[in-house]
Amino acid sequence: MPKDTPSRWDRRMQQRLAHGEAAALGELYDRFASLVHGLAHRVLDDEDAADQITRDVFTRIWENPEAYDPRQGPLRSFVATLAHRQAVQRLRQTESAALVRSGLGTTEDLERKVRRASAAARADYIVTSMPAPLRAALELAYFQRRDYRQTAADLGVTEDEARRRLRLGLQLLSTAHDSGIPPGGYGRPA
Repeated sequence: MPKDTPSRWDRRMQQRLAHGEAAALGELYDRFASLVHGLAHRVLDDEDAADQITRDVFTRIWENPEAYDPRQGPLRSFVATLAHRQAVQRLRQTESAALVRSGLGTTEDLERKVRRASAAARADYIVTSMPAPLRAALELAYFQRRDYRQTAADLGVTEDEARRRLRLGLQLLSTAHDSGIPPGGYGRPA
């Protein structure tokens, strides 16, 4: 399928939501709730706040299904972008309030914290979105401290293929600091 062609599932889901089909919202929730919650939790480091962001994202999609345009990118990216933006907005609000109350820290400290949390959430999104062969190579190299030769043997691929997978995976991860939105980019940075 060409990159600029939206998936059939994405187009159909948007149409079903626009027609007010409650079952569509349930399917969307089942498919993306863990993504939304995970991104929100990574940014906020707060279970209750992540739960609230998850509810808010799906409420917003339900109330404004036309906000998603399948021609702009995958529904997954749209949902992740909503979650990311809302979580960053919540982090800025709570940290700004804490800064005012305590008088400790600066707005630069706040923005550094937001950038770190945002980059970590994007890195998580990138890893969970990358093709399984790349993710498997990175997991072996990072978590099990395997070099490319050991990774190749563990995966049953050539050493050149293992190096290629590691290089591509690391290139994808390096984009986590590039912008305020998940790759597949939907909308403006947060």
